[in-house]
Amino acid sequence: MHVLNLGILAHVDAGKTSLTERLLHSAGVIDEIGSVDDGNTRTDTLALERQRGITIKSAVVSFPLDGVTVNLIDTPGHPDFIAEVERVLGVLDGVVLVVSAVEGVQAQTRVLMRTLQRLRIPTLLFVNKIDRRGARQEELLRAISARLTPAIVPMGTATGLGTRRARFTPGPVPAALDVLAGLDDTLLSAYVENTVTDGLLHASLVDLTREAVVHPVFFGSAATGAGVDALLAGIEELLPPADGDADGPLSGTVFKVEWGPAGEKAAYARLFSGTLRTRDRIPFGTDGAEGRITAISVFGHGTDSRGDAVVAGQIARLWGLGDIRIGDAIGAPRKAYEHFFAPPTLETVVVPGPDVDSGALHLALTQLAEQDPLIGLRHDERRQETSVSLYGEVQKEVIQATLAEEYGLGVTFRETTPLCVERLVGTGQAVEFNKKDANPFLATVGLRVDPAPVGSGVGFRLEVELGSMPYAFFKAVEDTVRETLDQGPHGWRIPDCAVTMTHCGYSPRQSHAHQGFDKSMSSTGADFRGLTPLVLLEALRRAGTRVHEPVHRFRVEAPADTLGALLPVLAALGAVPQTTETRGAGCVLAGTVPAARVHELEQRLPGLTRGEGELESVFDHYAPVTHGTVPRRPRTDHNPLNRKEYLLNVARRMGG
Repeated sequence: MHVLNLGILAHVDAGKTSLTERLLHSAGVIDEIGSVDDGNTRTDTLALERQRGITIKSAVVSFPLDGVTVNLIDTPGHPDFIAEVERVLGVLDGVVLVVSAVEGVQAQTRVLMRTLQRLRIPTLLFVNKIDRRGARQEELLRAISARLTPAIVPMGTATGLGTRRARFTPGPVPAALDVLAGLDDTLLSAYVENTVTDGLLHASLVDLTREAVVHPVFFGSAATGAGVDALLAGIEELLPPADGDADGPLSGTVFKVEWGPAGEKAAYARLFSGTLRTRDRIPFGTDGAEGRITAISVFGHGTDSRGDAVVAGQIARLWGLGDIRIGDAIGAPRKAYEHFFAPPTLETVVVPGPDVDSGALHLALTQLAEQDPLIGLRHDERRQETSVSLYGEVQKEVIQATLAEEYGLGVTFRETTPLCVERLVGTGQAVEFNKKDANPFLATVGLRVDPAPVGSGVGFRLEVELGSMPYAFFKAVEDTVRETLDQGPHGWRIPDCAVTMTHCGYSPRQSHAHQGFDKSMSSTGADFRGLTPLVLLEALRRAGTRVHEPVHRFRVEAPADTLGALLPVLAALGAVPQTTETRGAGCVLAGTVPAARVHELEQRLPGLTRGEGELESVFDHYAPVTHGTVPRRPRTDHNPLNRKEYLLNVARRMGG
């Protein structure tokens, strides 16, 4: 039996989880359809998900569909949980993107569709809620064509829109031939020669859909079941089954990690090649780690069940890999794990309640971060504070509730602040020589820093001969450089720069007669790790850095007569409108706004637009801070900006 790993994606409240329940019911996996409102769906298993009626964590369920076993992955729709969507994309064979027939194309829909097209993941569109008042067909198809992609093929006609009698009738739509013929030369030739057959048209549709060139559109209702059978037929016929050689080299990807009630760690993995068996010892990750598989649970026939092996194409839960993380490769890496969405642009400090143990809180936050690859923790040992990076305020509320309900830890948060970066203004260099001046380390380190193009990352190169000192010392310098660049002169990360080692030197290994190694006379890696931050920060200080804040690109749709009230508020929030387009009684404003002000804009928009305004916001770039005081971030290192303090801290750490 073939396997199809299918993702269900949508903007929040489009009915994605309800559709998942309906698909499971139609496939005969469940006898009764669960309700999001009642909190009894198969995929929203967390207490918090059931309380709030939103999906927070991705979940895997399975159902048989004639000759195909479908592993269906339900993902969150709220943009604050985009990390849950990101990790799933790399393991999918196809996607159903859900759009509400009432609310239409939303900001999150556009973000998801752009990503699906960039990754060339075959995608079907399902327009849900045709039974709701305000449901539309032709108008919505035009909006999908204009705002998502013009390469859509309607798969039938909806009737009775806005009533419980709404139905979807599958069948050929005249526009389908025009769309397909414009993309398929064989079909175009047949069209010109008037030899098009239903079989040729269907074959073209299948091929172009599986190549992610066109996107069939189905209409229906998860609540009533209308159109769901047609969607199931489309899933089976139009989306490609998983491929992979069960006898090939072992290769898989971990897309989810969860912790069991007894503290055991389970990894959800898609296997692309090979076969994995219980008790196999396998490599994983990028640092050469190995682990032994103690148990396997394979998805199929409605749920997952314990098995002895998982083969290429399947999804399974694996136990025994204690150090595994989301994004890790199992066996041979298929491709480097990459981020498809923008990084979090906000940060807040977690404030423990009066009876909360700091160690327990740190452990809980670490476990949450392991389950979320885009969320970073930053621990300040001196202040005993932990900061967490965020996408938005809803995510902060969920973290707070999760810590309370799953770990029994009551916390609050400080005010959310933007996550800035620092960029070099010019070139700077510094050097400290072994046994000269006030250098207490047995090492010579010289570094030059140069600006690098945005997005190029940190480059490290040598202007000294590699054989001039042991390789371990060069490695210590490079690793420390990369670590130190997490906190520039203003405390923010420096994401793009070129660092060149211009000087190096060390004290060779010394020992006394009839005695062992004399550390006080011989260089060690600790000397280079200790000296490098001092040299690097001095080079950065001479080069100069400028703090850049995250800026979002926004798009606001609102009634045209509210523009007079909207523009002054946008200006007060630091937004810069760049284009204005009038569409009948409405208008569309597009421009940029500081990430720190997006939440306030979201809150004020309904009052300014009579509740009719719609905001789309996505991270766009970092821009120099030009207003107010330049933000500084408290340091969590030994503060190499203050030489005396730094040396005291290093000596204290080393027991000196």
